Amino acid sequence: MLDSYDCFTVGECVMVDLEEARQLCEPGRRELDMLFYFNHLEVDRLVARYISRPFSAKRLLDVYTQWQTKLDWNALYLENHDQPRIVSHYGDDGKYWAQSAKMLATMELTLRGTPFIYEGQELGMTNAGFQSVDELNDVESHNIDKLMRSFRIPKFLRRRWILTASRDNARTPMQWSAKENAGFTTGKPWLPVTANYRTINYETQDGDADSVLNYYRKLITLRAGNDVLKYGAFTPLFATRRVMAYKRELNGEALTVVLSFSKRIKRAPYRGSLVADNYGKAEFDGRLQPYEAVIIKENGT
Repeated sequence: MLDSYDCFTVGECVMVDLEEARQLCEPGRRELDMLFYFNHLEVDRLVARYISRPFSAKRLLDVYTQWQTKLDWNALYLENHDQPRIVSHYGDDGKYWAQSAKMLATMELTLRGTPFIYEGQELGMTNAGFQSVDELNDVESHNIDKLMRSFRIPKFLRRRWILTASRDNARTPMQWSAKENAGFTTGKPWLPVTANYRTINYETQDGDADSVLNYYRKLITLRAGNDVLKYGAFTPLFATRRVMAYKRELNGEALTVVLSFSKRIKRAPYRGSLVADNYGKAEFDGRLQPYEAVIIKENGT
């Protein structure tokens, strides 16, 4: 999983391995300013983006630990034009849609580096709900389908893998409102608007204090005013298949972040006053609700 990564300077993109990235990003050299890596989005994949395996929060924390501790600065992202929507990937785009979208926002905005939020991610936009590979425009998806057919992979597996992982899931129109075409255009869009645009859109969420959008705003404000979250060291603490925890620490101040990737109530060995929580709690007793995210201020800090 540590083969190559996109590393960016202004106007430049190169592919390097982990050791090259570490050297090029060293403060003394500054040949690269930051890098985008991909393996944090492939902990539930056997082959690239398309062939799946069970998700593991422990594997995800292991990946983050490599990059958070071996490089001084990272690009933080969960979505881009080449990835499926993160709430449909690592979250639950059904019953716990809002909770999981907020949990994933908490994860991204409590890591060390520069956060990048892809259009619609801040609304919790979901995968498009394609029913057939024929509905996709993405050339890569069609080529993968042909390749899988050549290996005689059954149609139901090809369909499941490709429709959930296709890049077109992130290329549907931005959902601005409940109006026709989600307020994106009066013409015919490149891809159809995702069917849930009447409930998941900017106009609806902007005035809702409990919305995914306003949770992003809350966390961005918290991060902007907190040097621990911006510059603090990263330390992994605990992980199971569905729960993970890490610490951010700077100048004697420490914040613990605990994240659940489960639809069931889980336990974590932490207690304390909450700085932020996607369920609106004031204290944490060690019990995590489905897809709960907590930021705990450690006693005495």
